[in-house]
Amino acid sequence: MTFSQIIKLVPRMVKYNLKVIFAGKFIWFLLAALGFFGFFMFQAAWNRVEINEALIYDLLVFPSVLLIFYPTVFGIQNDEDSRILEILFGIPDYRYKVWGVRLLMIYAAVFFILAAFAFFATILMYPVNPFGMAAQLMLPVLFYGNLTFMFSTITRSGNGTAVIMIIISILLLIFSDTDSMRRTFWSIMLNPYEAPRNILPVIWENTIIKSRLFLFAGSMVWMMAGLLNLQKREKFV
Repeated sequence: MTFSQIIKLVPRMVKYNLKVIFAGKFIWFLLAALGFFGFFMFQAAWNRVEINEALIYDLLVFPSVLLIFYPTVFGIQNDEDSRILEILFGIPDYRYKVWGVRLLMIYAAVFFILAAFAFFATILMYPVNPFGMAAQLMLPVLFYGNLTFMFSTITRSGNGTAVIMIIISILLLIFSDTDSMRRTFWSIMLNPYEAPRNILPVIWENTIIKSRLFLFAGSMVWMMAGLLNLQKREKFV
């Protein structure tokens, strides 16, 4: 295949994969994320809470989870329902060439959507850097999304994966939503814009760096585990 043929093929491949990833019910998750974000902003303004970057980050956490939920939970099941898994498994290094590209496209799309949400927050509530805010949110999104993707390769069922992730989300919320836990780098709920009052700035900066490294390392582990699971062809076809 020549370079010019590859250039012509790339837009078609991107268009096809976007259609597969975001088809079906994703629009409802997008509208739900936008609706919840709007409701959270209205609630914050109504209660006259202090509006700053930390608040905008907290308001965007739940919508970001909704955005990543559908494509990672139902991706494998959609391939199976469309009866294209057999074709995909015929591609050498399937885990890298297909779902590796899809995950990249999913996260790129979520990044720009979160940047748009942050831009709306800048207009309506408080000035923030939309792309900087989206970049900070992408670390927990990567962690949660890749964890979801890994479980989807184990259960091979969208509904089963959804139940597992809802239970895990509730447990994480219970154990992470405490003052002591939210200040540690182990918490995926750590807000990098919300520095505790009784901690030195240098210590807090180190905590943020450790938190981001932890989330990135964890997300890579979940992704590789999921991609390796996809090599077990007999489980899927």
